[in-house]
Amino acid sequence: MKLVYPAALILRSFLEDPAVPRYGIEFIGGLGTTSGALYPILHRLEREGLIVSEWERIDPHEQERPARRYYRLTPDGEQLARRELAALADRLRPPDVIRSAACA
Repeated sequence: MKLVYPAALILRSFLEDPAVPRYGIEFIGGLGTTSGALYPILHRLEREGLIVSEWERIDPHEQERPARRYYRLTPDGEQLARRELAALADRLRPPDVIRSAACA
């Protein structure tokens, strides 16, 4: 899996509480992006089996808003997210920290 920065931020958000489903707009503020950039990433993560989605079951007239599509991590998605984010953190660690750790 090629983990681009926005996808890493989305996965990190999911890992804050993996059991909590989230809907798209919740990610936009934290990412500083638009829905046009967000939803293709969510769809890709879903195609890859890392997340699943489902529409909430509400009466839009009663709630006075449209139904939301909620996303949540799959068990495999949670494991992969933890592994990929740890690997990304290692790649982004400053070189002097890597050298110090290797010498210890």
